[in-house]
Amino acid sequence: MDILKKILGGNTLYYPGCLTKTVGRDLQKDWEEILKINGIDFIKLDKLEVCCGSPALSAGGKEIFKKLALKNFKIFKQHGINRIVTNCPACFFIFKKEYSKVLKEKWDIEVRHALELIKTPSISKKKNIKVTYHDPCHLGRKMGLFDKPREIIKAVGYELIEMDLTKKDSYCCGGGGGVKSNETNLANQIAQARIDQAKKTRAKILITSCPLCYFNLKENNLGLAVKEISEVIINND
Repeated sequence: MDILKKILGGNTLYYPGCLTKTVGRDLQKDWEEILKINGIDFIKLDKLEVCCGSPALSAGGKEIFKKLALKNFKIFKQHGINRIVTNCPACFFIFKKEYSKVLKEKWDIEVRHALELIKTPSISKKKNIKVTYHDPCHLGRKMGLFDKPREIIKAVGYELIEMDLTKKDSYCCGGGGGVKSNETNLANQIAQARIDQAKKTRAKILITSCPLCYFNLKENNLGLAVKEISEVIINND
């Protein structure tokens, strides 16, 4: 498959997702650097691409979602995209699982989360810092990507302490599904509950691999440092 793609040509698109490219521009820079370090050639479409449609689909806007999917698909094809790489778990889920439902057999673009493509860093000197990891709902329960972020965290030298609710049983950060936009107080309460669970591990840092989880947890950190996993990879010193 990879050999065929090389013969036929085609571009890998780095799709940061709406939150990353608007609010999390520093995270986007980190992810772009990570992809380059790992030898992944990619292009960006910046303002040409539109939202993947996750918020619309979550809110029940199936027709809006279909229009967004069709618009993105047309743009992707115009630019020879045969693979999408994203750091956003929601975008990853939507492109991987939902676009084929509306576009049927026309949807022939490979979709990967950035974590799947990067090489696990070389084992670093132990930092003697305890950290814990929060599984994003879309990346974890929906897509089953549990092990790679943990391998990376351990490889860069942190001591990983798991919370009681983790992996398939992970507690939501409170920010997804439109909760943060429509029920801000509830979203903050859920995030604070998750922070309390993290603090029980006696970890110094809470790490996650979702920009939405990162911003909602960081806003409600209550004394516990919060990092997005790209920061952990880039600042591996």
